[in-house]
Amino acid sequence: MTPMTALALFSALFVGTHFLMSHPLRAAMVARLGERGFAGVYSLISLLLFGGMIWAYGPAVRTATEAWWAVPTWLWWVATLLMWLGSVLFVGSLRRNPAFPNPGKPITSIGEARGTFAVTRHPMMWGFALWALVHALVVPNCASFILSGAILVLALGGAAGQDAKKRKLMGAPWVDWQRRTAFVPFAKGFALPDAFALAGGTILWLVATWAHGALGYMPAGIFAFVS
Repeated sequence: MTPMTALALFSALFVGTHFLMSHPLRAAMVARLGERGFAGVYSLISLLLFGGMIWAYGPAVRTATEAWWAVPTWLWWVATLLMWLGSVLFVGSLRRNPAFPNPGKPITSIGEARGTFAVTRHPMMWGFALWALVHALVVPNCASFILSGAILVLALGGAAGQDAKKRKLMGAPWVDWQRRTAFVPFAKGFALPDAFALAGGTILWLVATWAHGALGYMPAGIFAFVS
């Protein structure tokens, strides 16, 4: 098996098992394992397959030497800004997220969309999607497209699947939440994330992009321009 084939296989399994365990297999797994057991098995399978993706990516990217396009300076700046936005959305999703599990306390209504939820009702998923898009833009080869494509499909497909699942579980409150919020960021108009998301996301972005170069990978973010 070639490194590229291994990467494609692990990527397909990573995405496929996520969708299967999140939707058609979830009820049966929870009935057999319980909520905690299900969460443990789900996390273990996901971590093992994601680890397989990362393990296969190194050899695969070394064999994918031909870039599909040149990466000019302006595209690096676009990628840097998108990575910052993705970090802000991700951090903002960690507070007051109505999509997080809330066992034993049925939600009858969802309040006003604030912070990153005024930007999109799926800020965490869009944080991952923007991460994937950025890496595909600045590392335009087959290995990068496979890895980034898997994350992108999982993020946006997962967001759509979450809407469908929440409509079924919550009914009117989620339908009303969908009506008042946007799937695509800023589709309902410009909204400014709150201070928690802006500060936390900026710190995460700076640390992550600094670590990218410090750990031996290519310099990223603003550090690509000052190194």
